[in-house]
Amino acid sequence: MTPKKPIEPLSGGALALGAFAIGMANFMMVLDTTIANVAVPTMAGNLGVAPDQGTWVLTAFSISLAIGLPMTGWLVQRFGQVRLFLSAVVLFVLASVCCGLAPNLPVLLFFRVIQGAVCGPLAPLSQALLVAVFAPGRRNTALVIWSMTTFLGPVCGPILGGYITDSISWPWIFFINVPVGAFIFICLSRVLKGRDNPTRQLPVDIVGLLLLMVAVGSLQILLDKGQDLDWFASVPIRVLAAVAVVGFASLITWELTERHPILDLRLFKERNYLVGTLCVSVGFSGYFAALVLVPLWLQTEMGYTATWAGVATAPLGIAGVILAPFIGRLMRHADARLLASMAFICWVGASIWRMGFNTDLDIQYIGWNSVLMGAGTAFLFTPLVAISLSRLAPEKIPAALGLQNALRMTGGSFATSLGPAFWDHSARMHQVDLSEPTTVFNYWNQGAQTQMADLGLSAQASLESMGLAMDKQAHMLALNDFSLASTVLFIVVMAVIWFAKMPRKA
Repeated sequence: MTPKKPIEPLSGGALALGAFAIGMANFMMVLDTTIANVAVPTMAGNLGVAPDQGTWVLTAFSISLAIGLPMTGWLVQRFGQVRLFLSAVVLFVLASVCCGLAPNLPVLLFFRVIQGAVCGPLAPLSQALLVAVFAPGRRNTALVIWSMTTFLGPVCGPILGGYITDSISWPWIFFINVPVGAFIFICLSRVLKGRDNPTRQLPVDIVGLLLLMVAVGSLQILLDKGQDLDWFASVPIRVLAAVAVVGFASLITWELTERHPILDLRLFKERNYLVGTLCVSVGFSGYFAALVLVPLWLQTEMGYTATWAGVATAPLGIAGVILAPFIGRLMRHADARLLASMAFICWVGASIWRMGFNTDLDIQYIGWNSVLMGAGTAFLFTPLVAISLSRLAPEKIPAALGLQNALRMTGGSFATSLGPAFWDHSARMHQVDLSEPTTVFNYWNQGAQTQMADLGLSAQASLESMGLAMDKQAHMLALNDFSLASTVLFIVVMAVIWFAKMPRKA
């Protein structure tokens, strides 16, 4: 049915309520991408499967989310932004309830696939609706609200998931979506009643949809299982890589020639959109790799619990939330390219700082490094999204945001797999270097073993203690290597930003 009125800017209490509800929807979606991570061992044990099988709970959600995100543009044209958004919220809540009630792993995986697919439109549409309900002069504030909810999700997810799993039970990591989703639906049904964008009948791009599922699905499985299967030494990984390459090549060829494509790849003809999407995707990938690796290092090598590792990295989100409101004001006066560059300057500084980490650090030192990383995130999304959308027609914004978010999420998945792989490979190389001097002919080695013997340790216990110490130092050096690589990546991306054409006022 054709909507009665277009989406118009709101004011007063309606604006505050609508913006809060839309932001909560984005937070709920981002939270669910990380909240189940720490609960996987518990879920696997309760459902009677091995922990490595339990990781499919994460993989199933990631695959369907990556497929659902880029379809947003087509779905908006067919059903409308408001109707699609509210439908996605309802379906997401229902799928969450079914996940919590799942009696076995196959049922849980089935509803996780549905949950990921139906929440795909939430991230891009939360951006688009926030932009629509704010007056033109205040739309940078809309992007700030979206950025704040995006910062908090990955930080709160592991902490909240661990607390719920330890204190209540794992199904409640899904059940908590029910009251949040009900609040969002009631609020937006009220403030956006009778409003939506015009819709039109569009044919379904079946071929494009199938190619998208094959390409993204094979790539996501490759990324999730590559580390476990020893990457390209494994035949299944090589097959998945071949399927992904052929799938993406076929998808790009088809979508560029299709009249009504699922993915509007022609958006990349606009230079600002190309530069903004490239920078936000690659930059977010480097940031997300650090977000994964630092807590992993703290837990596996520094003896931190999952909760304390989350506390050490929590300033990532806190710094972003504190600074984000000021970014909207700065956008009115400063070049968006300069503000976006500030994100990478902060990340370069944090990465160089992290290159000097050692195994004697306390949690406050790590927390201050997280503050600097978090300050960078505050400058990332708002300026780069403004650059990306600055020269696009309004009707293209939902499709543009859907595609950009899909690439950003895919980049995050890529970083989640490659970051630990790089870290592990670098650690093995450092272990070889550190173990070379540990021979019976080495003076320092003999002295160390003599000291441990004086403490009552046997020769075998002495060797094991030295091995553990070398492993800890090797992983510390590997984290330093990762930080160096991150520094180079961020500098390159910062240079790319300036290829965008941007007026002084974004």
